[in-house]
Amino acid sequence: MSRSRADLYLDYLMSVRNLSEATVKAYRRDIGSFLDWIDAAGVSESSVDLEAVRGFVGHLSREKAATATINRAISALKGYFRFQMRQGFISASPFDGVRGMKRSGNLPNFLFEDEIKQVVAVEGDGFSRRRDRAIFEVLYSTGCRVGELVKMNTGDVDRSRGRILVHGKGRKDRIVFIGREARTALSDYLAMRLERLRVAGRLEEPAVFLNLQNIRLTQRGVASILERRMTETGIVKHTSPHTFRHSFATHVLDHGADIRVVQELLGHASLSTTQVYTHLGLGRLKEIYAQAHPHAAVRTRSEAGFGTTSREAAGFAAAGKSDVPDSGDAESTDGIRK
Repeated sequence: MSRSRADLYLDYLMSVRNLSEATVKAYRRDIGSFLDWIDAAGVSESSVDLEAVRGFVGHLSREKAATATINRAISALKGYFRFQMRQGFISASPFDGVRGMKRSGNLPNFLFEDEIKQVVAVEGDGFSRRRDRAIFEVLYSTGCRVGELVKMNTGDVDRSRGRILVHGKGRKDRIVFIGREARTALSDYLAMRLERLRVAGRLEEPAVFLNLQNIRLTQRGVASILERRMTETGIVKHTSPHTFRHSFATHVLDHGADIRVVQELLGHASLSTTQVYTHLGLGRLKEIYAQAHPHAAVRTRSEAGFGTTSREAAGFAAAGKSDVPDSGDAESTDGIRK
């Protein structure tokens, strides 16, 4: 019975809530792990209580599950038991009042503006070089997720208006914008893409970004392209395609964008998710304060001859680190990258 209830709930998430396939898959795994755990513990689903809930969370902790993973499991199970209450299967949820674990204070890793310039400046006129530059420019210009990038079709791109229709998480579409550099790089790439598909007799291919076999590029493919590019640039910093999203949000906020506008551009459902990117904005305030207050003046590394800009120094100070921030990609409490 419990498995059929779980299937009903997962079907509800897909058909009614319109959650993405990846999110539903994660929830299926979390609910399945819980049901397996209580079964092994000799606890029936109808008799699950707060003690059993705490036992399961403790089990995940002992298994060294990440905080985001544990919080996602709690979120999935809260929703699952609320669904059962609405359906009349149970009268009360054992997860009522259960709160997620406090998330780590780690800030999302990002590239500074001069580093972004190095990464996107891919030289060469071959297909792969034009494609790679277009990928990096679009990721940085739009702040879209890599999963959204690889799903882009040519019909989603409106170069004349400088915007792209992005198909986001939870099947929520939004409009993102491409700046001058991204528009130029994309136009150069699309011209060569069209010629390759014409020669291959595959003009019906809708995908914007293709691999060398002229089929849709995958997320792993984009990650490999970035790995090679980082080696070329010599920038030693942990990066992933998601780093461009972090960098986009950090930079536009640092240049004065309203946080709610950034929330819309990123496609975040909650403003609290976007607020993590205000760290460099605080760094900018610290920099201005240090320059303006007579008793707060500090020498930056550049002034001391070490070559770091005052903006970078402020960013380090805000992050509470003496070196470049190098934390993992930010994740939501449901464990899905933002």
